[in-house]
Amino acid sequence: MAHAQNPNRRKAGGPNDAGLVQRIRETLLLFGGEAHRNEVIAQVARERGLDVRHIPPDLEREVIGSFERACRDEAQRTALGFHLKFGEGSHRWAVRAEA
Repeated sequence: MAHAQNPNRRKAGGPNDAGLVQRIRETLLLFGGEAHRNEVIAQVARERGLDVRHIPPDLEREVIGSFERACRDEAQRTALGFHLKFGEGSHRWAVRAEA
């Protein structure tokens, strides 16, 4: 059975993704250059006027996915200064301020 397409759903890696990775970068810099991903997600939710006690799973997936896509793309990762503080699989996100 075919599934109907949701016209409001954003494609991963689209133009909104670029804005979100910049927001993630700014948030990490706000937190001194590193933070647990849950803190970053909560800050993005707060900025969108959401209750951080009940963050929508879609927003959580969107933030995590944006960061992970940026990290997989070497040029983007270098330009943004993103890195995983404790290596692959780490939930401690970091940014180099000089990027």
